[in-house]
Amino acid sequence: MTTSRTRRASALAAAALMSTLALAACGSGDGDAEPAASNSSGITLITDGKLKACTHLSYKPFEHKEGSKVVGFDVDLADLVAKELKVEQEVVDIEFATITSGAAFAAKKCDMGYGATTINDERKKAVLFSDPYFDSTAALIVKKGSGITDLAGLKGKKLGVQTDTTGQEFGEKEKAANGFTPVVFEDLPSQLAAVLSGRVDGAINDNGPLLDYAKENPGAEVVKEFDTGEQYGLMFKKDDPNGTKLAELTNKILTDSKADGRYNTIYKKWFGVDAPK
Repeated sequence: MTTSRTRRASALAAAALMSTLALAACGSGDGDAEPAASNSSGITLITDGKLKACTHLSYKPFEHKEGSKVVGFDVDLADLVAKELKVEQEVVDIEFATITSGAAFAAKKCDMGYGATTINDERKKAVLFSDPYFDSTAALIVKKGSGITDLAGLKGKKLGVQTDTTGQEFGEKEKAANGFTPVVFEDLPSQLAAVLSGRVDGAINDNGPLLDYAKENPGAEVVKEFDTGEQYGLMFKKDDPNGTKLAELTNKILTDSKADGRYNTIYKKWFGVDAPK
Protein backbone atom coordinates (compact mmCIF):
# COMPACT_ATOMS: atom_id res chain seq x y z
CA MET A 1 0.00 0.00 0.00
CA THR A 2 3.17 1.43 0.48
CA THR A 3 5.61 1.02 1.11
CA SER A 4 1.82 0.27 -0.09
CA ARG A 5 3.98 2.68 0.33
CA THR A 6 1.15 4.40 0.26
CA ARG A 7 2.43 7.76 0.98
CA ARG A 8 1.24 11.16 -0.07
CA ALA A 9 2.41 14.65 0.89
CA SER A 10 -0.02 17.55 1.11
CA ALA A 11 0.14 20.28 -1.49
CA LEU A 12 1.72 22.70 0.98
CA ALA A 13 4.29 20.17 2.14
CA ALA A 14 5.17 19.29 -1.43
CA ALA A 15 5.62 22.95 -2.31
CA ALA A 16 7.89 23.48 0.67
CA LEU A 17 9.96 20.45 -0.23
CA MET A 18 10.21 21.62 -3.83
CA SER A 19 11.53 25.01 -2.71
CA THR A 20 14.05 23.47 -0.33
CA LEU A 21 15.42 21.03 -2.87
CA ALA A 22 15.45 23.63 -5.62
CA LEU A 23 17.71 25.79 -3.47
CA ALA A 24 19.92 22.80 -2.74
CA ALA A 25 20.17 22.07 -6.46
CA CYS A 26 21.55 25.58 -7.02
CA GLY A 27 24.33 24.96 -4.51
CA SER A 28 26.84 22.19 -4.17
CA GLY A 29 24.36 19.29 -3.93
CA ASP A 30 24.47 16.00 -5.79
CA GLY A 31 22.54 17.45 -8.70
CA ASP A 32 25.48 19.68 -9.68
CA ALA A 33 28.28 17.30 -8.72
CA GLU A 34 28.80 16.15 -12.29
CA PRO A 35 27.45 17.18 -15.69
CA ALA A 36 24.59 15.21 -17.18
CA ALA A 37 25.63 12.53 -19.62
CA SER A 38 23.80 10.66 -22.36
CA ASN A 39 24.34 6.94 -22.83
CA SER A 40 23.97 4.72 -25.88
CA SER A 41 20.20 4.46 -25.32
CA GLY A 42 19.81 8.20 -25.83
CA ILE A 43 18.76 8.65 -22.19
CA THR A 44 20.45 11.41 -20.22
CA LEU A 45 21.48 10.49 -16.69
CA ILE A 46 22.31 12.95 -13.93
CA THR A 47 25.74 11.43 -13.36
CA ASP A 48 27.86 9.70 -15.96
CA GLY A 49 27.89 5.93 -15.47
CA LYS A 50 25.24 5.97 -12.73
CA LEU A 51 21.50 5.36 -12.55
CA LYS A 52 20.60 7.37 -9.45
CA ALA A 53 17.54 5.88 -7.74
CA CYS A 54 15.80 7.66 -4.87
CA THR A 55 14.06 5.71 -2.11
CA HIS A 56 13.39 5.97 1.62
CA LEU A 57 14.89 3.31 3.89
CA SER A 58 13.97 1.01 5.39
CA TYR A 59 11.10 -0.92 3.81
CA LYS A 60 12.09 -4.55 3.90
CA PRO A 61 11.98 -6.62 1.71
CA PHE A 62 11.58 -3.94 -0.97
CA GLU A 63 14.54 -1.78 0.05
CA HIS A 64 16.72 -2.08 3.13
CA LYS A 65 20.34 -2.30 4.19
CA GLU A 66 22.39 -5.45 4.66
CA GLY A 67 25.59 -4.12 6.13
CA SER A 68 26.49 -1.08 4.05
CA LYS A 69 24.69 -2.30 0.93
CA VAL A 70 21.11 -1.42 -0.02
CA VAL A 71 19.24 -4.50 -1.26
CA GLY A 72 15.67 -5.58 -1.91
CA PHE A 73 13.01 -6.40 -4.48
CA ASP A 74 12.77 -2.85 -5.87
CA VAL A 75 16.55 -2.56 -5.93
CA ASP A 76 16.88 -5.72 -8.03
CA LEU A 77 14.26 -4.50 -10.50
CA ALA A 78 16.07 -1.18 -10.89
CA ASP A 79 19.30 -3.11 -11.45
CA LEU A 80 17.70 -4.62 -14.57
CA VAL A 81 17.28 -1.08 -15.91
CA ALA A 82 20.84 -0.11 -14.94
CA LYS A 83 22.19 -3.20 -16.68
CA GLU A 84 20.30 -2.35 -19.87
CA LEU A 85 21.82 1.14 -19.75
CA LYS A 86 25.26 -0.37 -19.05
CA VAL A 87 25.66 1.66 -15.86
CA GLU A 88 25.61 1.01 -12.10
CA GLN A 89 22.71 1.84 -9.83
CA GLU A 90 23.37 4.35 -7.05
CA VAL A 91 20.71 4.40 -4.32
CA VAL A 92 19.89 7.77 -2.76
CA ASP A 93 18.14 7.59 0.63
CA ILE A 94 15.81 10.58 0.85
CA GLU A 95 12.50 11.54 2.44
CA PHE A 96 9.71 9.66 0.69
CA ALA A 97 7.50 12.71 0.16
CA THR A 98 10.27 14.44 -1.81
CA ILE A 99 10.04 11.62 -4.36
CA THR A 100 6.26 11.36 -4.66
CA SER A 101 5.92 15.17 -4.81
CA GLY A 102 8.38 15.34 -7.71
CA ALA A 103 10.73 17.60 -5.73
CA ALA A 104 13.62 15.12 -5.85
CA PHE A 105 13.43 14.98 -9.64
CA ALA A 106 13.23 18.77 -9.98
CA ALA A 107 16.34 19.08 -7.81
CA LYS A 108 18.19 16.50 -9.92
CA LYS A 109 18.64 14.14 -7.00
CA CYS A 110 17.60 11.06 -8.97
CA ASP A 111 16.82 9.60 -12.38
CA MET A 112 14.16 7.26 -11.01
CA GLY A 113 12.39 6.62 -7.72
CA TYR A 114 10.89 3.64 -5.94
CA GLY A 115 9.70 2.47 -2.56
CA ALA A 116 6.82 0.02 -2.94
CA THR A 117 4.88 3.07 -4.08
CA THR A 118 1.17 2.80 -4.73
CA ILE A 119 0.00 4.36 -7.97
CA ASN A 120 -2.82 6.84 -7.35
CA ASP A 121 -4.31 9.89 -9.04
CA GLU A 122 -2.82 12.38 -6.58
CA ARG A 123 0.72 11.14 -7.15
CA LYS A 124 0.21 11.03 -10.90
CA LYS A 125 -0.08 14.81 -10.81
CA ALA A 126 3.54 15.07 -9.64
CA VAL A 127 5.43 12.06 -11.05
CA LEU A 128 5.35 9.75 -14.06
CA PHE A 129 4.71 6.12 -13.09
CA SER A 130 5.86 2.98 -14.83
CA ASP A 131 3.39 0.23 -15.59
CA PRO A 132 2.29 -1.58 -12.39
CA TYR A 133 4.83 -4.17 -11.27
CA PHE A 134 3.37 -5.47 -7.98
CA ASP A 135 -0.13 -6.02 -6.55
CA SER A 136 -0.48 -5.15 -2.88
CA THR A 137 -2.99 -5.46 -0.06
CA ALA A 138 -3.09 -3.73 3.30
CA ALA A 139 -2.50 -5.80 6.43
CA LEU A 140 -3.01 -5.53 10.18
CA ILE A 141 -0.20 -6.69 12.46
CA VAL A 142 -0.54 -7.11 16.24
CA LYS A 143 1.36 -8.56 19.15
CA LYS A 144 0.87 -12.32 19.31
CA GLY A 145 -1.68 -13.30 21.95
CA SER A 146 -3.37 -9.90 21.96
CA GLY A 147 -6.73 -11.37 20.96
CA ILE A 148 -7.13 -8.70 18.26
CA THR A 149 -8.14 -10.21 14.92
CA ASP A 150 -9.55 -7.25 12.99
CA LEU A 151 -10.04 -3.49 13.10
CA ALA A 152 -13.13 -3.81 15.29
CA GLY A 153 -10.93 -5.35 17.98
CA LEU A 154 -9.04 -2.06 18.21
CA LYS A 155 -11.98 -0.15 19.68
CA GLY A 156 -10.64 2.23 22.32
CA LYS A 157 -7.07 1.29 21.36
CA LYS A 158 -4.21 2.74 19.29
CA LEU A 159 -3.34 1.86 15.70
CA GLY A 160 0.11 2.69 14.33
CA VAL A 161 0.24 4.15 10.82
CA GLN A 162 3.16 5.36 8.71
CA THR A 163 3.14 8.97 7.60
CA ASP A 164 2.38 9.79 3.96
CA THR A 165 1.25 6.25 3.17
CA THR A 166 -1.99 4.80 1.92
CA GLY A 167 -2.00 2.87 5.20
CA GLN A 168 -2.35 6.18 7.01
CA GLU A 169 -5.20 7.12 4.69
CA PHE A 170 -6.88 3.77 5.31
CA GLY A 171 -6.53 4.17 9.09
CA GLU A 172 -8.01 7.67 9.03
CA LYS A 173 -10.89 6.43 6.93
CA GLU A 174 -11.69 3.52 9.27
CA LYS A 175 -11.09 5.13 12.68
CA ALA A 176 -14.62 6.45 13.24
CA ALA A 177 -16.32 3.16 12.38
CA ASN A 178 -13.96 1.08 14.52
CA GLY A 179 -13.24 3.46 17.40
CA PHE A 180 -9.42 3.40 17.40
CA THR A 181 -6.93 6.27 17.54
CA PRO A 182 -4.26 6.47 14.82
CA VAL A 183 -0.67 7.11 15.98
CA VAL A 184 1.65 8.35 13.22
CA PHE A 185 5.23 7.10 12.75
CA GLU A 186 7.89 8.42 10.40
CA ASP A 187 9.04 5.05 9.15
CA LEU A 188 8.22 1.34 9.10
CA PRO A 189 10.83 0.13 11.65
CA SER A 190 9.63 2.51 14.37
CA GLN A 191 6.00 1.67 13.58
CA LEU A 192 6.58 -2.06 13.98
CA ALA A 193 8.80 -1.69 17.05
CA ALA A 194 5.90 0.15 18.70
CA VAL A 195 3.68 -2.90 18.22
CA LEU A 196 6.11 -5.20 20.04
CA SER A 197 6.77 -2.64 22.80
CA GLY A 198 3.04 -2.12 23.38
CA ARG A 199 3.10 1.57 22.52
CA VAL A 200 0.36 0.81 19.99
CA ASP A 201 -2.02 -2.15 19.89
CA GLY A 202 -1.63 -2.81 16.18
CA ALA A 203 -0.28 -1.35 12.97
CA ILE A 204 -1.44 -1.21 9.39
CA ASN A 205 0.78 -1.15 6.34
CA ASP A 206 1.40 -3.18 3.18
CA ASN A 207 1.23 -6.93 3.50
CA GLY A 208 4.68 -7.60 1.99
CA PRO A 209 6.82 -5.96 4.68
CA LEU A 210 4.45 -6.95 7.52
CA LEU A 211 4.51 -10.63 6.59
CA ASP A 212 8.29 -10.45 6.32
CA TYR A 213 8.50 -8.81 9.75
CA ALA A 214 6.23 -11.39 11.38
CA LYS A 215 8.36 -14.18 9.91
CA GLU A 216 11.46 -12.75 11.57
CA ASN A 217 9.74 -11.62 14.79
CA PRO A 218 7.57 -14.42 16.23
CA GLY A 219 6.20 -12.05 18.86
CA ALA A 220 4.11 -10.39 16.13
CA GLU A 221 1.49 -11.79 13.79
CA VAL A 222 -0.46 -10.58 10.77
CA VAL A 223 -4.13 -11.23 11.58
CA LYS A 224 -6.00 -9.58 8.72
CA GLU A 225 -5.47 -8.47 5.13
CA PHE A 226 -7.57 -5.95 3.23
CA ASP A 227 -7.88 -6.04 -0.54
CA THR A 228 -7.45 -2.40 -1.45
CA GLY A 229 -6.71 -3.00 -5.14
CA GLU A 230 -3.37 -1.21 -4.90
CA GLN A 231 -0.53 -1.58 -7.38
CA TYR A 232 3.06 -0.35 -7.15
CA GLY A 233 4.88 1.64 -9.81
CA LEU A 234 8.40 2.98 -10.33
CA MET A 235 8.64 6.78 -10.61
CA PHE A 236 10.20 9.19 -13.09
CA LYS A 237 10.23 12.93 -13.80
CA LYS A 238 6.87 14.04 -15.15
CA ASP A 239 6.44 16.18 -18.30
CA ASP A 240 10.07 15.60 -19.20
CA PRO A 241 11.15 13.95 -22.49
CA ASN A 242 14.06 12.20 -20.83
CA GLY A 243 11.94 10.94 -17.94
CA THR A 244 9.44 9.62 -20.47
CA LYS A 245 12.18 7.75 -22.37
CA LEU A 246 13.43 6.16 -19.15
CA ALA A 247 9.89 5.14 -18.15
CA GLU A 248 9.29 3.60 -21.58
CA LEU A 249 12.53 1.63 -21.35
CA THR A 250 11.58 0.46 -17.86
CA ASN A 251 8.15 -0.70 -19.04
CA LYS A 252 9.79 -2.73 -21.79
CA ILE A 253 12.17 -4.31 -19.28
CA LEU A 254 9.30 -5.16 -16.92
CA THR A 255 7.39 -6.82 -19.76
CA ASP A 256 10.42 -8.71 -21.07
CA SER A 257 11.56 -9.85 -17.61
CA LYS A 258 8.14 -11.30 -16.84
CA ALA A 259 8.24 -13.22 -20.12
CA ASP A 260 11.81 -14.54 -19.79
CA GLY A 261 11.68 -15.44 -16.08
CA ARG A 262 13.97 -12.76 -14.62
CA TYR A 263 11.07 -11.12 -12.77
CA ASN A 264 10.00 -14.44 -11.26
CA THR A 265 13.57 -15.15 -10.13
CA ILE A 266 13.70 -11.81 -8.30
CA TYR A 267 10.22 -12.30 -6.84
CA LYS A 268 11.05 -15.77 -5.53
CA LYS A 269 14.33 -14.51 -4.06
CA TRP A 270 12.54 -11.99 -1.85
CA PHE A 271 9.15 -13.61 -1.19
CA GLY A 272 9.97 -17.33 -1.30
CA VAL A 273 7.23 -18.20 -3.80
CA ASP A 274 6.65 -17.83 -7.52
CA ALA A 275 5.20 -14.55 -8.72
CA PRO A 276 1.42 -14.53 -9.30
CA LYS A 277 0.45 -15.12 -12.90
